[in-house]
Amino acid sequence: MSFIQAAKKLIPLSARRRMMPLAKAVYRDDLNRLAPLYGTDKWGSHWYTPHYQRYLGPLRKQHLNLLEIGVGGEAMVDYGGASLRMWKRFFPNARIVGIDIFDKRHFSEPRIDVRICDQTDAQALRKLSEEYGGFDIIIDDGSHVNEHVIGTFRTLFPLLRPNGIYAIEDTQTSYWPSYGGGRAKPDTLLNFFKGLTDCLNYAEYSSDGYMPDSFERSIVEMAFFHNLVIVRKGINDERSNQPEVVRAEMEAAGRGI
Repeated sequence: MSFIQAAKKLIPLSARRRMMPLAKAVYRDDLNRLAPLYGTDKWGSHWYTPHYQRYLGPLRKQHLNLLEIGVGGEAMVDYGGASLRMWKRFFPNARIVGIDIFDKRHFSEPRIDVRICDQTDAQALRKLSEEYGGFDIIIDDGSHVNEHVIGTFRTLFPLLRPNGIYAIEDTQTSYWPSYGGGRAKPDTLLNFFKGLTDCLNYAEYSSDGYMPDSFERSIVEMAFFHNLVIVRKGINDERSNQPEVVRAEMEAAGRGI
């Protein structure tokens, strides 16, 4: 039994409500604790927060912009915003932005901006990024439709700030036909991201004069977890280890071999 479950059994509801602000303050640096306190499914229904703790924990006190696609609750206007409030507590110096196709703007509060925006509208996404001066963290918890996820990544990842983190949640829809997925389909979102792993090693391509694209130049790390993909942006400029390339570089530098 978890701490939260034990507390619900032993402590009256009225007392738990009085204790909640203190608990949120105590656990402000622990996403695994904050998630159930705020009611987000990133812990419990899913197990994303341990991975977020690892990747986002070192950034916790930085002044940054975080964008989450999907506010939660779908068409139910009175539901949503749980993870936005969790991020606000976890990142004390961050601006948190949430977008949704449904009107969830009433979940806005200091340091949390909620906008109506369709993740398939590339022009609107570019305008949003420009308005905030770019994002350091982007979390796609939107429609989970394969085509939408891929299109949104193609639009927003190039606009992500250097050393930024881009996370894609609920990637199980890669296998669900109702979301455009399927185990045998070549154009699923997971096949798209698995294809991007070659970007990490483009320097090893043997073709002469190869010009890397923007993904190859900027993807420096990719991590795949159960129903979650995390991509880090940086400068992918590691040199090749191909003998002929190394020889050519040394000769060009006048050092011989």
